[in-house]
Amino acid sequence: MSGPVRSLFTDFKVFSGTANPALTAEICRCLECPVGEAMIRRFADGETHLQIQENVRGADVFLVQPTSAPVDHHLMELLLMIDAFKRASAERITAVLPYYGYARQDRKDRPRMPISAKLVASLLERAGASRVLALDLHAAQIQGFFDIPVDHLFAAPVMVEYFDQRFERGALTVVSPDAGGVERARSFAKKLNVPLAIIDKRRTDVNVAEVMNIIGKVRGKDCLIVDDLVDTAGTLVKGVEALLEQGATSVTACATHAVLSGPAVERISNSPLKELVVTNSIPLEPSAAACCKIRVLSVAPLLARAIQSIHEGGSVSTLFI
Repeated sequence: MSGPVRSLFTDFKVFSGTANPALTAEICRCLECPVGEAMIRRFADGETHLQIQENVRGADVFLVQPTSAPVDHHLMELLLMIDAFKRASAERITAVLPYYGYARQDRKDRPRMPISAKLVASLLERAGASRVLALDLHAAQIQGFFDIPVDHLFAAPVMVEYFDQRFERGALTVVSPDAGGVERARSFAKKLNVPLAIIDKRRTDVNVAEVMNIIGKVRGKDCLIVDDLVDTAGTLVKGVEALLEQGATSVTACATHAVLSGPAVERISNSPLKELVVTNSIPLEPSAAACCKIRVLSVAPLLARAIQSIHEGGSVSTLFI
């Protein structure tokens, strides 16, 4: 960063929930500011009790809290902190969401189902958030669920810089893991100036394994699967196996959010996947951190630049891809 932030408000403060304090601390080091003081604890019955322990009246407040597992606990904590800032007369409250929980439930694809991503947006607004800074939303249309400003960043610049130094351009092909991720993968391939391939996934019946067809040339290529998140890693591992069966030389994968639920780490460790590159938007569990196939890149400088631009009234469009 280029030095301490110039305040347009009474003060500039960055606070952290309990979901990812290490990321918040790194963001604050980039901004050359301390992490705001807050006391957060849980009562015996599981209720969250918190208190903001410094004056925020008239302040421009940024609250960093990915709503990762346990999702409901971290979401409730986020809402309570926003409410506390509002009642303490903060001038503006920006919810910084490195990971937006419930983002995959963004539409009614079956009868009598909630649109959970919209409900979360409404809760954030009702709690008192003035704006949202999000990273790699699962579906871009989630921005339209809000009636407050949303800055939607992508981790692609961080990823592209890493892979640009790791692969020879002529040997690399970027792969979208499904039709829904084509736009993301195409943008990635354009930045790296390499070809694009697509995995066409089709489920033959309920509880029957997916049949995968590869669209594009992958034989003799180093393939890079690009996705926004990895959850249980079942589909990822099947995609890796399908690409290798079609003659790919090696398969690497990258995803912004390392959800890594259930058997994900075991599946990745036992798979022919060469490497999985993720960001620190979600803190890794010890088993994932110990996995030699998982590499973590930091998005703290990216988020810090966005926070500084928002605070100073500048543009964040230069951070988009």
